[in-house]
Amino acid sequence: MSDPKTRSPGPAVELSPEPQEPRLPAVIEHGFAPGRRRRPRLALWAALVLAGIGAGIGWFWWQYHEARLPPGIAWGNGRLEADEIDIDTKFAGRIAKLFVDEGDMARAGQVVAIMDTRDLHASLKKSEALVSQAERALDEAKANLVQQQSQGKLAQQELNRTSALVPKGFATVELLDQRRQQLNGAVAAELAANHKVAEAQHALDAATHDVELYRVNILDNTLTAPRDGPIEYRVANVGEVLTGGGKVFTMLDASYVYMDIYLPTAEAGRIRIGSEARIVLDAYPDHVIPAKVVYVASQAQFTPKTVETKAERDKLMFRIRVRIDPERLRGREALVRSGLPGLAYVRTDTAAVWPSSLQSSPTP
Repeated sequence: MSDPKTRSPGPAVELSPEPQEPRLPAVIEHGFAPGRRRRPRLALWAALVLAGIGAGIGWFWWQYHEARLPPGIAWGNGRLEADEIDIDTKFAGRIAKLFVDEGDMARAGQVVAIMDTRDLHASLKKSEALVSQAERALDEAKANLVQQQSQGKLAQQELNRTSALVPKGFATVELLDQRRQQLNGAVAAELAANHKVAEAQHALDAATHDVELYRVNILDNTLTAPRDGPIEYRVANVGEVLTGGGKVFTMLDASYVYMDIYLPTAEAGRIRIGSEARIVLDAYPDHVIPAKVVYVASQAQFTPKTVETKAERDKLMFRIRVRIDPERLRGREALVRSGLPGLAYVRTDTAAVWPSSLQSSPTP
């Protein structure tokens, strides 16, 4: 037997490489990577966590806000609004001039636009000429009346003299009858002259009314601001032809500024017209504006989504309108804006005392 240590090495055997699994293309492989699957789930969980944090912060803010309000004071959020007034045309026509634009402050009675009134001025001149003609016709009728009155007076005198002469034999009965007929004719002519005067007077009145009508129509084609307030929108421009009732401007009534809030039945039932209120705008948190309740809805309705209340969303609420005192707005018309968010506080109990944070700010 040969020594294994001295055994010659046999022929070399080549080992085949281990079989490898086929690799997918890089695009497909990355698209189904496990790490990629987790990312949408992580984003969803992150969104849920953030939503929960926001809800918690809102709940804690509401709890703090409720805790610092004494009993007898209700609150709700809304937006500051002002009544919109449309400045429209009364008649169809073309815009000749505009004197204000968006953002300008308009005063009550200020001319903001003028329509083309050349046709109305022509009609006015025609009516004025008819008035002059009617005045001359009236003067003529009055002169004719005076003449007929003189004829009647003369006929009456002649009849009286003839009546005195007939018994004495100085006049005949036939002459007396003629005098009576003359008097009757003079009376009839005077009556006709009176009717002519009345007819001429009516014609003059009609012509005068036409003149007044055209003047009024010309004035109505001069558009003026009905109240003090800023111009919010300009809808039409110079040269445009509008139909009757066509809108030219929309302005805000600076004397009627309010905020609508929604309250549940338990609080809305204790509010009366004239109840004292306060408004605090988000843009001016340190300025408390005194106000009063001017409207309480008689029927409940669903709460808008933009209103934050402590009641559930599916509960019915009552709309309350809180209006700022117009005297406080006087001289501040240019500051009136629509859409500013804020809070409105309403005193439901007359014995409730406003906290120091809601004491009325002094008028600047």
